[in-house]
Order: sequence, then structure tokens, then C-alpha cells
Amino acid sequence: MLDTKIPNFSLPATGGTPFDLAAQAGKTVVIYFYPKDSTPGCTTEGQNFRDRHDQFAAANAVILGISRDSLKSHENFKTKQAFPFELGSDADEAVCNLFGVIKQKMMYGKQCRGIERSTFVIDGQGVLRREWRGVKVPGHVDEVLAFVQSL
Repeated sequence: MLDTKIPNFSLPATGGTPFDLAAQAGKTVVIYFYPKDSTPGCTTEGQNFRDRHDQFAAANAVILGISRDSLKSHENFKTKQAFPFELGSDADEAVCNLFGVIKQKMMYGKQCRGIERSTFVIDGQGVLRREWRGVKVPGHVDEVLAFVQSL
């Protein structure tokens, strides 16, 4: 998948406008997939992207968080955490499947299907330049920012 053009996709997002990949042409797009709104790791990851948002924006990058949660859940999460970027709702898993982030996971000792925390950087021409899978939150956003700034 690396160094290949990502097909256009659109999905419902916070802020009242669907997120459309093609509409981001010319900008670097950072897409981070996370398991669930308002859970500890996902909240910390979102806060880290929030706290570095100005630096991403200065590097001409757009951030989009994606999970399977509803738009209503996303709006509440975004407002509560004051995220300056949008969250996309992928309830039908179309975009999750495009990026291959749905995995069998252990949750509280039970097997379940869910999103593997992953981040993707797509350049201004729509080409996937970097991916991180099985992300551990501490230090991750700084690593993504350094890569985006190097483009």
C-alpha cells in the first residue's frame, strides 16, 4: 500500500461537512484510526494531536480521526476535548477496510473485532507515504509530526 495512490473516499464527519479525501488535494493528510471515543488511550491520542495541531497546520497538514462511533458521539468527544480537527464516522467500516485496520483483538479478556490503532500520512498528491500500525500512544504524535515536517 505504501507509495500508492489512495482512492478517493468520503465519510460523515464532525463540523457538518463530510470529509472528502479528493477535496484535500495539495495538503498532507494525517488519518489516525482509533478504537472508541472517550476511552483513555483514544482521548490521550486525540489530545496529543490537538496539542500539536498548530505545528501540523504550519506544515500544511490536515488531521482526521476515524472510528466506528456515531457522528453524535464524535461531536460530543470533539467538543469535550476541544479538538481543532474533524472526526470521521465509519460505521459501515468502508474506510477501515480500505486501510485494513479491523483486527481481532482482546478486550477485557474477550476476543472482539475492532480497530487497530493506526496512523497514515498521505501526501498532497494523494499518495500514501507512511503508515504506523499497532500504535502505542506515548510519543506517537511527535513521530508523526516529525515525518510530516520532513515531507
